[in-house]
Amino acid sequence: MFEDKKVLVTGGAGALGRSVVAYYEERGARIAILDYSDELLVAAFPEKNSGNLYLSCDLTDRSSAKGVVQKVIEQFGGIDILCNIAGGFLMGEDVHETKDENWDFLFNLNARSIMNMASAVVPHMQEGGRGKIVNIAARAASAGAAKMGIYTASKAAVMRLTESMALELREQNINVNCILPGTIDTERNRQDMPGADHSNWVPTEQLAKVIGFLTSEDAIAVHGAGIPVDGLS
Repeated sequence: MFEDKKVLVTGGAGALGRSVVAYYEERGARIAILDYSDELLVAAFPEKNSGNLYLSCDLTDRSSAKGVVQKVIEQFGGIDILCNIAGGFLMGEDVHETKDENWDFLFNLNARSIMNMASAVVPHMQEGGRGKIVNIAARAASAGAAKMGIYTASKAAVMRLTESMALELREQNINVNCILPGTIDTERNRQDMPGADHSNWVPTEQLAKVIGFLTSEDAIAVHGAGIPVDGLS
């Protein structure tokens, strides 16, 4: 299904990122895997696939994002699919007690990173006349929650950016959608919530399949969707 497609995955060294990379690898794609440092990439991918690229990048810096995207285009000859997996989570503060650094951290990582990647990748997709983009919002973006104000706001921004991009790009054969995960079944979440019923959480492999669908030709008519993928959580 994805043979010879060129896929760019941000946050590729994380739990979901690794599952997304594995999904496309199994289906014949070439993948550019981005994360914050070479150390993270080496730890996540000790055995590298010779057909892939492994690149460190500060997604919150537009010049860094554009520089790494240019490297990918030079090596691959193009980018067909952009998966904006990178993101972050913080909770614990009331809105009126929110520190500037925490606001900046979440909005930069969850929202600005998408804008920076769009500024680098979308013009290339426009030139090629096609493309697929998937962003990661969250079920929590649908409503505010105590002690989670800046997180829910930053993920709501992802939803609005997705909808806006979809309206701007759909007539140029570029699909932009997002998914809204509930609690993702990762090692970190299990450590943070040891008493929870982990069987209700969504495995990263299932999220990767939904992302795969949204970037396939089967989803050619889907624009600006926010797909809930929350299992039984």
